[in-house]
Amino acid sequence: MSETPVTVFLVDDHALFHAGVRTELDSITDEVRVVGEAGSVAESVAGIVRTKPQVVLLDVHMPDGGGAEVLRRLRPELPDVVFLALSVSDAAEDVIAVIRAGARGYVTKTISSKELVRAITRVADGDAVFSPRLAGFVLDAFADRPGSAPISDPELDLLTPRERDVLRLLARGYAYKEIASELFISVKTVETHVSSVLRKTQLSNRYELSRWASDRRLV
Repeated sequence: MSETPVTVFLVDDHALFHAGVRTELDSITDEVRVVGEAGSVAESVAGIVRTKPQVVLLDVHMPDGGGAEVLRRLRPELPDVVFLALSVSDAAEDVIAVIRAGARGYVTKTISSKELVRAITRVADGDAVFSPRLAGFVLDAFADRPGSAPISDPELDLLTPRERDVLRLLARGYAYKEIASELFISVKTVETHVSSVLRKTQLSNRYELSRWASDRRLV
């Protein structure tokens, strides 16, 4: 490792989250230096082209296209920039989609600050980094099946990315207040998403939703 800090650009549509990440990284280490942040695909593309960081911490779901879209736009132009997905989602389809688009690794937002610094420096050095259990999704997707795509689930495809995030946490036993805190949304918004998921899946309670989510490997 060079003594020069690894330059990092943060991409996340929740301003509170990337402000918190920036504060944490700045306070605990000299190994990384945040050079910019953005909350949309368009802002991210412009900011990354301008600052040319070594590593981009990339959210998977954003209103105007998400992490895979940022990768599609920038990988041909900036092949030396390394992208590390950082998301609340650990769904197989999200992991596979962003890795196929060119990300070097994928970690979830439950990662500690010290582990995140380690992940950043490792991908900057050329390693691939994944949160526990996520590497299996990538191996399953690419081993012996070059070019294959995840199997589509028509019922699951009805759900928006945010509804999937809420469902995943609900199925893990999170209370509405805990889901709201984890996703940086209000309890009222959580309730709205749960009602929408119940309507789309034609299920009647959270226990049925939990079983439905488990059957689809969302948990």
